[in-house]
Amino acid sequence: MATVPIHSAYRRTWWALVIRGLLALAVGVLILWRPIDSIASFALVIAIWALFTGVVDIVHAFDLRPVYDKWWVPLVSGLVSAAFGLAALYYYPILSLTFAVVWVSTWLIVAGALAIYAAMVERRVEVPWGWTLTVGILSIVAGVFALIRPQASLAVIMSIIAAFAIVSGVALLMGAYRLTTAKEGLADAVRAARG
Repeated sequence: MATVPIHSAYRRTWWALVIRGLLALAVGVLILWRPIDSIASFALVIAIWALFTGVVDIVHAFDLRPVYDKWWVPLVSGLVSAAFGLAALYYYPILSLTFAVVWVSTWLIVAGALAIYAAMVERRVEVPWGWTLTVGILSIVAGVFALIRPQASLAVIMSIIAAFAIVSGVALLMGAYRLTTAKEGLADAVRAARG
């Protein structure tokens, strides 16, 4: 009967949403509750992720070797990533946290410069450009501040991660609730169609 696989898929999906939602909420609350431990864990995740992606890129490069003449590009990328991961584990947590601050700062400064350029283009074509310029300037200021005050930058990064985890956890739990509501509505519609 077709309803058994549908019910089974519903149950798996509902449980996946609930578990992921609760885990996301737990991560967000844990980051806010234990910020220092969270920063240390964040540094470890960066190091392990770099090592893992480096190894995957190296393996992928050798898989591409017979069919792609520039197979050495992912190989070099993988070697750099794996070397960074190993160095970040050796110099734990300083290297990973420095990377996070420098990466965020660079991203803010580059995004700000691009926004200022976009504002100038908007001005030339007579499109409202004030907000774009303001966002660009604020982004550059935030990037420079992040480089000058790395501790504050890490606190902001962790706060953003915590906020994202909490919001996504609530969204996933709402999705599980909506799935339950949709299931009940579908069951009512099937009963009405049979009746």
